[in-house]
Amino acid sequence: MLNASQYIKDHIRTVENWPQQGVMFRDITPLLQDPKTFRLLIDLFVHRYMDAKLDMVAGLDARGFIIGSVLAYELNLGFVPIRKKGKLPFNTLSEQYELEYGSATVELHADACKPGDRVVLIDDLIATGGTMMAGKKLLERLGAEVIEGACIVDLPELGGSRLLKASGLQLYTVCDFDGH
Repeated sequence: MLNASQYIKDHIRTVENWPQQGVMFRDITPLLQDPKTFRLLIDLFVHRYMDAKLDMVAGLDARGFIIGSVLAYELNLGFVPIRKKGKLPFNTLSEQYELEYGSATVELHADACKPGDRVVLIDDLIATGGTMMAGKKLLERLGAEVIEGACIVDLPELGGSRLLKASGLQLYTVCDFDGH
């Protein structure tokens, strides 16, 4: 019998010391390149959310766009991109956050969703939790209800999933990696 979580994990490459010394980067591109693995990943998310009565899927820049847009398509929902600062052409809301190796800002169009919209927030990985927390705050500023944060990978030693859960955000992750 297939262990889906382990199968997905086995298709994630670890790149040591990237983007800087001491970082173990979890690269999902091998997972995306294999059609069977990519389909399994999307099916895991589709089956989780098909009865969740969602209105939108929000994806975090940039790898959250890959999973989020396919999930939105499969669930017949709209997709909301949460982009790095300066990438959206219309009126935006901004939220700054800390990364494990710096800080950044993400933005959301001011009309991306409406009050009461039920949204799942997607990214590839939870490290310190800053990106997902910023996305959650932006969606909530527009009045959306963030039903769950979903990621392929959790890096529990970096504390992000603990931080997000403490904020009240439900989380779903496919697999986790020891170390960072």
